[in-house]
Amino acid sequence: MPRLLAELQVARIGPGRPRCRPAAVLGDKAYSSRGNRALLRRRKIGAVIPVPADQAGHRRRRGSAGGRPPAFDAEAYKGRNVVERSFNNVKQWRGLATRYDKLAIVYRGAAVLRAIVLWLRQ
Repeated sequence: MPRLLAELQVARIGPGRPRCRPAAVLGDKAYSSRGNRALLRRRKIGAVIPVPADQAGHRRRRGSAGGRPPAFDAEAYKGRNVVERSFNNVKQWRGLATRYDKLAIVYRGAAVLRAIVLWLRQ
């Protein structure tokens, strides 16, 4: 996650430098580590990441020493499925799903071509 956030840039419409800090990060339970949450807090980015059952159980067993559970916005998390469905649409091409290409530039070209085809179908 630190590397992903370091590379993140969203171009602005018109003049100005690109945005590097999103309002929130939507992630699945795999990103619910203490380090990831601390990184997002340091950068003042909201974390919309559910807590896995084992982490919640550990916190409950510790009682008041376990601290309070992290905030979770269920409504914002519902938008995450749009991204997942987009990835699933892109992976319908066997070459993208299995990554047979040896060069990253060829793989990127296939991903761009798939995005164009999906865009033209709409």
